[in-house]
Order: sequence, then structure tokens, then C-alpha cells
Amino acid sequence: MTDGGMTDGLVLRTARPADLDQIGALLTDRGEPADAIDHRLVVEDPDAGWEACAVVVDGDKVVSTATLLDETLVLNGLEIPAGQVELVATDRAYEGRGLVRALMAWAHERSAARGQLVNVMLGIPYFYRLFGYTYAIPISATRPVTSLPDGSGHNLREATADDIPAMARLQDAVQAPADLRMPHSPGLWRWLVARDGSTEWLVERNGVPVAAGRTTPPDEGVRLCEVAAVDEAAAHALLALTEATEVNERPGTVAGEALEPFLGPAPEDASSYYVRIGDPVALLEHLRPVFGRRLADGGFGDQEGEAVVSFYRSHVRLPFKAGEVGPVVSGGTMQAPGAAGGAGVAPDLLASLLFGPHGLKGLTAREPDVYPGPNADLMHTLFPPVRGDLMTFYIP
Repeated sequence: MTDGGMTDGLVLRTARPADLDQIGALLTDRGEPADAIDHRLVVEDPDAGWEACAVVVDGDKVVSTATLLDETLVLNGLEIPAGQVELVATDRAYEGRGLVRALMAWAHERSAARGQLVNVMLGIPYFYRLFGYTYAIPISATRPVTSLPDGSGHNLREATADDIPAMARLQDAVQAPADLRMPHSPGLWRWLVARDGSTEWLVERNGVPVAAGRTTPPDEGVRLCEVAAVDEAAAHALLALTEATEVNERPGTVAGEALEPFLGPAPEDASSYYVRIGDPVALLEHLRPVFGRRLADGGFGDQEGEAVVSFYRSHVRLPFKAGEVGPVVSGGTMQAPGAAGGAGVAPDLLASLLFGPHGLKGLTAREPDVYPGPNADLMHTLFPPVRGDLMTFYIP
């Protein structure tokens, strides 16, 4: 949605520097003061700028706002341009008039124009399903700290902008084994070390950075997340010296294993990131190198054929030969893909299929409108379970 008029004389437009104080006041009123600081950091940074933010105005009054952040997902080594909507707020007197819907349309239009193929976000339960999002990527559980390890021999200090390269290296090493990862962008790193809503920490041993993490403010209970450590002792020191009372677990990592003995059980309820795929065919086309490598590694490298995946009201064909896939061919309604040798996947489960922890086999066991069809081995090879490790502006 480009800048323009709405109903009742309201106007949606790109935010301007003159709007800063009003946007900050609105975000503070509907959220907390730290949100206003975050907004300023984003729009005054050259990596984002005012073009990243939109507002709805009633005359000179800002009554609703949203901001689109640039992100990058990495699936099996392939970068996927992505966007994340944050800092959404509406004046209470203007609720129920479709302002967030209009701002989300603006964000998705801007996202597509910037070449982004996926939108990932955190948000209140259910609400963002109204705008095409589904729950797809699990968020690691928050677990209570039951005891603190020994952190001797290490020094903890608050990180600064000069420490960003060291923190980024530590996080890159931790995220590298994940099938799907989302690292912090350079701009986001700058905002994180400058903001008040969380604190970045660095642990040093003999002057060398060996662990990094992020905590919530003390008045929120000191939750430690994004724990990255080179070894067990470094992870122990980060937990001990921050004196966190909760930890966002990071399974499958050095730090995750090191902190396991000091954490209580995970809560039974689970949460997930929202994911939206605006153009499924464009995303699948982008993922052709990933599919090709999966076929080559899965024993289909010397075979030729096509994989048919139906979303019932539409379908795609993925031709493959000698470990290469595509181009993707899109088609219309296909209610019985099994007859064409294909798989059936409900369209709102595509994000879970591509980025979730179950893969096609797991979704088949959970969802009645997902099935692999007669070529199950091929389909399971193309769509395996995915282990994700995402880092976002806000702590989930």
C-alpha cells in the first residue's frame, strides 16, 4: 500500500523526522519507554532510516505506526531476504478502524519491493494470523535457573559498539550448525548495544572474548538469552556472573549442554515465531539450490523426474535432473495430487514445511491435510525437519 488517504480523512504515509516525538509518545503509551528509544535508533540509522517506518495520521496527529526491519534468513547456507515488522502501536481512540491492517499491507508491500521473500515476527497470540502469518518456527523454551555454576577465572562486562565484531563471531560459530538461522544484522547489533530494553554482555578469559549473551532488565527478572560460548567454562561464567534467574535454552550448542544441569524443567506450553510467505512460487524458486543439494545428498543425484506439491487450490512442479532442480512450474487447482505422484500440503502449512522442525513426515503425522503421496522417499528428502536458531530484535 503506497502513501495515501484512508477512510474518515486519515492518511497513511512514510514517517518523517517531525513525527519522532509523537511516535515515541504513542509507543511509550502502548508499550514502554524503551520502545521509543528503539524506534529512534532505527529511523536515525542509515541502514534503516525513516523509509522503514510508516504512520497513519489524523491531520497532524500520529495515531498508528509500524516499522519494517530488514533481516536475512539462512537455510542450509542459502541466504533468504526477509523482513520483520516491529514497533506496532495504535492510539486507543482509533482502535478497531483497520489501521494496523493498513500498516501491515504497507509493510508487506515494502517488503516485497525490497526483494524480501519471507516475513518473520514476534507478536501477540492469534492477531497476526489475520494478516497471513502462521506459527512455524519454534521459540526456545525459557527455563528457570536452579543453581549457579562457578564463574571464576573470567571477567564479565557490558558490551559496547567496539565489541560487535567479537560478539558476531561468537554468535556465528554457535549458529553455524543450525539448518535455519537468522543472525543479527550490522544495524541491529548497533541498536542492541545502544538500547535500554536489554543488555549485551561479553565474558573474557585472559582478555580474550569467550562468551556473549543478552539479558532483560533487572526489573523483568534477568533472563539470559542468545548464549554463545566457546566452551563449558565460558558458558558457566556467563550464567554465574550475570546471575540470571531464567535462561532461554539453546539446544544443540556448547552453551546449551553446559547450562543444562543448572536449569529447571521447561514449561509445557510452547510458542513459535510467526512466518508469512507472500509469494510461495518465488520462494520455492529461490530455494532451488537447497533442494538440489538435498536430492544429491539423499541418493537422488543421478535421477531425473519431477516433484509435485499441491496446495490444493494451486500446485507446483519441481523438475530435477543430476542433482539440479527447476525452474519451478506453477499450476492451478489440484485436489488429488497423489494421482499425479505428488504430495498434498495445506497452503497455511508451507512455512512449517520449509522452516519447521517436523518436515513433511512429521507434518503428515500431525495434520490431516498433509500427505507425501506415492513418492514419499523423494518428498521426505526434499522437505526434511529443520532445526532453527533465530535471533530477533526483541527477546521472545
